[in-house]
Amino acid sequence: MDKYLMVILALLVGAIVGFVVSIIINAIRGKGAENKANKLIDQAKKEAEKQKRDSILQLKEESYKIKQETDNEVKEKKAEIKEQEERLLQREKSLDKREEILQNRDALLDQKDNNLISKQKDIQEKEAKIDEIMKQELEQLENIAKFSKEKAHDLIMKRVEENMSREIAEYIKEKEAEAKLKANETAKNLIVSSMQRYSNDVTNEQTVSTITLPSDEMKGRLIGREGRNIRTIESVTGVDLIIDDTPEAIVISSFDPLRREIAKITIETLIKDGRIHPARIEEVYEKVTNDMNEKITEMGNDACFELGLTKIDPKLVNLIGKLYFRTSYGQNVLQHSKEVAHLCGLMASELGENVSLAKRAGLLHDIGKAIDFEVEGSHVELGEEIGKKYHEDKVVINAIKSHHGDCEAEYIISELVSIADTLSAARPGARNDSLENYIKRLEQLEEIGNSFDGVEKTFAMQAGREVRVMVKPDEIDDTQSYKIAREMKEKIEKDMQYPGTIKITVIRETRAQEEAK
Repeated sequence: MDKYLMVILALLVGAIVGFVVSIIINAIRGKGAENKANKLIDQAKKEAEKQKRDSILQLKEESYKIKQETDNEVKEKKAEIKEQEERLLQREKSLDKREEILQNRDALLDQKDNNLISKQKDIQEKEAKIDEIMKQELEQLENIAKFSKEKAHDLIMKRVEENMSREIAEYIKEKEAEAKLKANETAKNLIVSSMQRYSNDVTNEQTVSTITLPSDEMKGRLIGREGRNIRTIESVTGVDLIIDDTPEAIVISSFDPLRREIAKITIETLIKDGRIHPARIEEVYEKVTNDMNEKITEMGNDACFELGLTKIDPKLVNLIGKLYFRTSYGQNVLQHSKEVAHLCGLMASELGENVSLAKRAGLLHDIGKAIDFEVEGSHVELGEEIGKKYHEDKVVINAIKSHHGDCEAEYIISELVSIADTLSAARPGARNDSLENYIKRLEQLEEIGNSFDGVEKTFAMQAGREVRVMVKPDEIDDTQSYKIAREMKEKIEKDMQYPGTIKITVIRETRAQEEAK
């Protein structure tokens, strides 16, 4: 037991001693750490003070530099301002000098004006004196010659007019004969060759304005309750529907052939569909209009493709397609335009001109007719505006302007378009005309012929294709008959509109008759 107690006591004493030793060691360590911390704090304070001093020095240096730069800028600005002030002073001096010079000039000009006015007065007085002297001399001459100034003037002018008219008529006759010998045969061969090479069927297309109905009951359905259907159709399509006693048929009336065609297709679609009411009418009309626009563009593209033309504005292609729904004297304008383009191309190739440009001018020569139902103005004026709007060549624009003689043809292609237009219109069966128009044309031709002095009688023949003028042989000689023919030609071209050409023949016949008894 004692051993165990001793061991236990020894352990307790050792534990206590170890605990005390550890406390002492920890205390020694804590004091060392505190000393280190104090040292670090002192070092940090010293470093902060050092950095503070460095920052203050740096700030002072930077502020000094900024001050120096500011002072330099101020000096430069002052120098610039001083220089500008010197310039302004120089300008003011120069302006003062200029003002002084201008004042001197004004004074000189005033002086010159006064001198001119006085000289002008002197000249006017001298002219008045000269006029008076000349008047007196003229009166003396008239008294001596016993012939007034007016009579002498009229006599001289009459003699000059007679001599000049005779010489001009003879000159024209000679030049015409010379030109005919050289050009007539060549032109005939060229035109005949072009017409033979371009052979196309003549077709007269009229826009159909009559719709066949499956039964008379459909008329009532088209009219609708209290006429609402027919009112909707007329307001939407812009045409007039004529529903009369004609069995199983209605008539569409409108001056616009395209609008009439759209209305015709719309009504036919409604009849096939069977559903006829205002909402359905508007729906079908919108669909038909869109389809028609696509069809018009397709026809324009087909025409350009057929002629081999490229780089045409899509809107212009649409206008070309619209010509399909335009007729002139019963002739389809799109077909007529294509025919003119083909003829122009053939003649241009013979003459060595630009074939593509000639075809383009021929196709577009009547392009104004595509919108002449919508816009006021002649198709020539509208065609010129369209050509300029879509930046067409100046040759094409001149061909459009000159193909009816509204202005001078400045290019050979313009002349070719005019010739091809006449050929296409004058082909047998190409156009139709009313009896009333024929009668008016004949009467107008005879009136023009009878309006010339010395004409005894005028006869319009061959439906207005030829005019024969009988002149009085005792008043008109052979030379004057040529002059009458030319003047009549110019007057007909100026005052009349006609397809093809008109042949003018002036006849002067002298008969000597005696009776033997």
